[in-house]
Amino acid sequence: MIFVSLGTQDKSFERLLKIIDSAIEKKIIQEEVIVQAGYTSYSSKNMKILDYVSKDDFEKYIQECSLLITHGGVGSIFTGLKNNKKVLVMPRRAEYKEQHNNHQLEITEEFTKEGYILSFHDEETFLEAYQKQKDFVPKKYKSNTKNMVRLIEEFIDKN
Repeated sequence: MIFVSLGTQDKSFERLLKIIDSAIEKKIIQEEVIVQAGYTSYSSKNMKILDYVSKDDFEKYIQECSLLITHGGVGSIFTGLKNNKKVLVMPRRAEYKEQHNNHQLEITEEFTKEGYILSFHDEETFLEAYQKQKDFVPKKYKSNTKNMVRLIEEFIDKN
C-alpha cells in the first residue's frame, strides 16, 4: 500500500493527486493508494481518499505503507524517516497558490541533497523518482535531540 499525506494545509494540493491518479491509470502504480487529503477536494476511482484520519490511523498507514508520498512539510518527512520508509516528496509551490512561499521547496531540496528522500516537481520527474525509489536506500535518520539538549544545558550553565 502507498500512503499519500497532504498534511493539514488550508490550501488545495490537487496537482499532486492528479499525478498519482495518472500513474495509476497508466498502470505504473499497481498498489492500493490511500490518501489523507486534508483540504484538497479530489475524486478518484483509483484511490481511497480520506479528508482526515485519526492519529492512530495515520500511524497505522505509515507503518503499513511500502512508500510514503507527501508534500514538503517537515513533520510529514520526519514521520516517514523515523519509520524507515522511502519518502517521495513534491513540495507545495507558491506560484500554484498551494503555499504562501516556497519554503517547502527549500526543505525538500536539502533533504534530497542529503540522501534522505527523493523529490519531484511534475509528472515527468514523479515517474523518474517512482522508478528510482525501487532501488533507493535512504540515508538513516538520526535524531539530534540529545545534541540539542546538551547545547541548551551548556548555554544555561554559561549564563
